[in-house]
Amino acid sequence: MKITILCVGKVKESYFRDGIAEYVKRLSKYAKVEIVEVADEKTPEHAGEKEELLIRQREGERLLKSWRGDAYTIVLAIEGKKLDSVSLAEKIEKLGISGESHIQFVIGGSLGLADEVMRRADEKLSFSDMTFPHQLMRLILCEQIYRSYRIIHHEPYHK
Repeated sequence: MKITILCVGKVKESYFRDGIAEYVKRLSKYAKVEIVEVADEKTPEHAGEKEELLIRQREGERLLKSWRGDAYTIVLAIEGKKLDSVSLAEKIEKLGISGESHIQFVIGGSLGLADEVMRRADEKLSFSDMTFPHQLMRLILCEQIYRSYRIIHHEPYHK
């Protein structure tokens, strides 16, 4: 299985980079993982609704240029479906069994995802009703994908 994490912005803090690198390394036993970053837009402190929409559109255009058309695409969005870890593992396993060889997860920037990106997705997934910084979300996503593969392979992992 190939996993692509397509995301807006770079991870600036070394502790996030180290954590993400550790889970990508652990995942290499189960899947080929690729992280694709697109540039984020600077958001002025008091940006209005129109300016925020324009920022999401610009970031969305960048995401769509790097979009993997051959991949089953899951966007991370607050309004998406909530799954527990076992259900996410079952989703990943079922996609593989049904012939999908590539799953793409998409993480937006600080203002979320453009409507066009949301429309192109095969599925929307929510990790919580809370909002997380995209850097932290990338780490959480990597950990949950790793946990999924441990579950799929009936291997122990802390609960």
